[in-house]
Amino acid sequence: MISTLGLSVLAALALAPEICNTSTRDEARDIEAVTAQAAEAHAHLMRGDIAAYRRTIQTAPNFVLMDPFGGAPTGNPKSDAHWEQIGRFFRSGRDARFNLIASYRSDDMIVLVANEYAHVAVGSLPAQDWTLRVTLVFRRDADRWLLAHRHADPLAAGISLKDAGQITLGSRASNSGLEDGR
Repeated sequence: MISTLGLSVLAALALAPEICNTSTRDEARDIEAVTAQAAEAHAHLMRGDIAAYRRTIQTAPNFVLMDPFGGAPTGNPKSDAHWEQIGRFFRSGRDARFNLIASYRSDDMIVLVANEYAHVAVGSLPAQDWTLRVTLVFRRDADRWLLAHRHADPLAAGISLKDAGQITLGSRASNSGLEDGR
């Protein structure tokens, strides 16, 4: 004979797959929604439409950006004028794509690993095809997901160990003999 406690445990075990499936569905739905948001924001940014970018994706107050050009990480732009300056950095963007490679979700965090593609004029460069490897970290803030961290680099095609060494040396490379293969 099964006790009342035993019945409760059996009932809980019987419901466990439904609870897990619901949780898995919610996680997948969150990842799908955040991925769509990131893809839309990427397309807006590549067109230089910073207002649409800001409507699409919100950054956390302590947001950290590691942009594809290196240097020290930065945070949120400090003013609307700074945001507009960022928007002007990207011109004539088209064919923007966001290819999700991997994702991770916990209760309060979503991590997306992706490649971003676009044909866009960046800074003083003429329009060309760009591919960036990106990692985006979102954190839950009540009922929304805020972008807390973005890291991007232009290394999707890969580089040699020698090239990586030269980048790591920075300005010291010209004094090291690496430039001529020594």
